[in-house]
Amino acid sequence: MSDVEFTPAAPAAKDAGTSSPGVAEVMHPRMVPLGGPRAHPVRRTLPQRRRSLIGAWCFADHYGPTTIDAARAMDLPGHPHTGLQTVSWLFTGTLEHRDTIGSRALIRAGEMNLMTAGRGIAHAEHTTSDTTTLHGVQLWIALPEHDRFAEPRFESYAPEPVTVGEARMRVFLGSLAGSASPVRTSTPLLGAELEIAPKAVVRLEVDPSFEHGILVDSGDITAGGVAATDAQLLYLPTGAGSLTIETGDRPVRAVLLGGEPLNERIVMWWNFVGRSHEEIVTFRSQWQQQMTGDHYEAGPYGRFPEEWATVLPAPELPNAQLKPRM
Repeated sequence: MSDVEFTPAAPAAKDAGTSSPGVAEVMHPRMVPLGGPRAHPVRRTLPQRRRSLIGAWCFADHYGPTTIDAARAMDLPGHPHTGLQTVSWLFTGTLEHRDTIGSRALIRAGEMNLMTAGRGIAHAEHTTSDTTTLHGVQLWIALPEHDRFAEPRFESYAPEPVTVGEARMRVFLGSLAGSASPVRTSTPLLGAELEIAPKAVVRLEVDPSFEHGILVDSGDITAGGVAATDAQLLYLPTGAGSLTIETGDRPVRAVLLGGEPLNERIVMWWNFVGRSHEEIVTFRSQWQQQMTGDHYEAGPYGRFPEEWATVLPAPELPNAQLKPRM
């Protein structure tokens, strides 16, 4: 997906956040329009001014359940990415993905789709004609210095569910509770969907070098002495070898994210992740030049599919120097 919040410089133009890295906290979402004139509202919990990263996870959008019909389909034209990986995970519905390296795939509920942008890629996403409800998350991973200009690629993986006590989980990245994803990442990461019964206590063994985030889709949880509810993201610092989640009176569905702290300063603006203001200026300029040229000639972002009648232009850069954040 594209970050079409047309004030994207606000979190990126400040210095590193002020939260303590050793304190559990709840991060509240802000509403952002996604998808142009008939925009879908999405709930964005990452990045925020006080925290840009959880491990290498640098972006979290949570959307739906949204009723899809002829007047309200999700239609994201071609748009670029650099220096990151996108993770699409749906609870309900189907999206069609098309990109500039020739990938064409259906993104289905319970199937993780990972697109590595690396040096540059563009993609488009649309709801399929049989989708009546769309509900899921879009996540981004910042690529580390040694891999951020890698060749772009696209991968899919449908994890089998595993059960731990009163929790059912699907591990789509990393490993948890004896389940391991074969999908490669550039830094140690964890991504899993959790479904937990009401009034349950679930204890999971986790890597103590990881910081974690629990993005609550629905229900009420307590972890690390902090409570979170619908659409909130609960942050947990490094240091603990186990994670205990207690649920309230409702069933819980959540996405558990984790990873070793990236420990690199990044600049994230619109759909680009770089390391300096000047890099972002270059990425934007390359996109603008390619989208206004011959669409069917290969450029820095690959070759546009013939079906792409339009692509998204980049917003204007802010009148301020974009500063790196951790």
